[in-house]
Amino acid sequence: MPKLRFTKMNGAGNDFVLLDNRAGDLRLSTAQIARLCDRHRGVGADGVLVVEPAANGADFRMRYYNADGGEAEMCGNGARCFARFTSAIAGPLEKLSFETPAGVIAAQIEGERVTLQMSEPKDWQLGLRLTILGETVHCHYVDSGVPHVVVPVADIAQVDVRAVGAALRQHPQFAPRGANANFLEERGPNRIAIRTYERGVEDETLACGTGVVASALVFAALGNAVSPISVLVKGGDELQVGFQKSGHHFSNVTLAGPADFVFAGEVEA
Repeated sequence: MPKLRFTKMNGAGNDFVLLDNRAGDLRLSTAQIARLCDRHRGVGADGVLVVEPAANGADFRMRYYNADGGEAEMCGNGARCFARFTSAIAGPLEKLSFETPAGVIAAQIEGERVTLQMSEPKDWQLGLRLTILGETVHCHYVDSGVPHVVVPVADIAQVDVRAVGAALRQHPQFAPRGANANFLEERGPNRIAIRTYERGVEDETLACGTGVVASALVFAALGNAVSPISVLVKGGDELQVGFQKSGHHFSNVTLAGPADFVFAGEVEA
């Protein structure tokens, strides 16, 4: 069996397998990607990130695959890891840009932290009332590069994230793409804590970068929070979301947080 060289990284506990495909000769099936992410029979990860040559003027192209092997539009924590990994194999680089289906993302690397210039949020739906597991849930929707529903709650520790998150993720309101589900607890004027159920992983994860952005922007849209907003994720890290706000329009959205190397190795493809 051929050997596949990989690097394992994590961004705030959201973990990834990173692969270098700048030569363009790597072809992985959905099943192979899912096997790489399998925590018992593979490397174990929430997703796979692949570095490829750019096609539309950026420095590189980022391909992101969820743990089920399906390709997704964007991943904020993954994008920070992608930036550090790409800097290591093609640099060192302090700044770089990369194409994603959600648009071109710019990254600035400062040691172990990376700041991303995110795409502008779109498709806002504030003030939704949905029936979930027999109860009415008040929530909000925004596409922060990936579709997200955000549910403000009094205490995220009391939320059954797996059950409620799965029901929200599959709700007809968000068909056919589905949505990640975030539960938001206010911790101060410019500080929140969240827990996230991710589609593709189909479970709660320790962090979700685009979920951090979506939750922070919903929090700012509903109140008087100002930039930057600190977001505590389940993995214990705090990430910072910056933005410029005019009414409910947000621009110059940034996401800053850690991107850590874990180990590198080879695995049978």
